[in-house]
Amino acid sequence: MKCPYCNNHETRVLDKRDDDQLGITRRRRECEKCFKRFTSYERPELLDLVVLKKNGKKEPFDRTKIIHGIKQATWKRGVSDDRVDMIVMEIEAALRQCDSVQIPSMDIGNIVMDKLKLLDNVSYIRFASIYRSFADVDDFQKEVRRLLHSQTKNDTGGKYLS
Repeated sequence: MKCPYCNNHETRVLDKRDDDQLGITRRRRECEKCFKRFTSYERPELLDLVVLKKNGKKEPFDRTKIIHGIKQATWKRGVSDDRVDMIVMEIEAALRQCDSVQIPSMDIGNIVMDKLKLLDNVSYIRFASIYRSFADVDDFQKEVRRLLHSQTKNDTGGKYLS
């Protein structure tokens, strides 16, 4: 494994964890040249997922789009990159459990919002405002009321799940 900091090819594994539910292996590594640490993930190559867009077009599933959307929603919210990676892996695992490899983009967005709602309320509202194309302040207020109502009903609190 090449070090992302100095491009050295000599690294050693400090810790290895298998996640049977997600089907991934997480390795904590250290570069033998610069001694910086980083995490790598190993996952099996599976059938390619296809996203069915609202306009009827199809495109290959691109996990970097989900990462980008979640990072924008969680910007300055104290959510680590490792946590974002885990959320994206959970989302991808959920998509792979679907009956079809063709997934409507709406389903993907709803799964992302469900994960963000459990992680952090502000991040959830940020993502929902873009995803649902809030037109004005009234749309924000309605969504915040819905969020508060679901919290009192479920009493989750929407706290960080780091």
